[in-house]
Amino acid sequence: MSTVDFTGAVWRKSSRSGGASNTNCVEVASAGPVVGVRDSKNPTAATLAFPAVRWAFFLRRLGS
Repeated sequence: MSTVDFTGAVWRKSSRSGGASNTNCVEVASAGPVVGVRDSKNPTAATLAFPAVRWAFFLRRLGS
């Protein structure tokens, strides 16, 4: 199994997370052809990794 290195990745919270005081959300970051998703309360825990193409499909479906 290969791993993706998210060292130095810029993690972003959803604009709907309720501001800096709300820690109950996820963060996403791009690492080349992969998008990582992690728990903002525990950023050192496991990161889910999705192909960027699949993540884009998810976002399109979410918006429709």
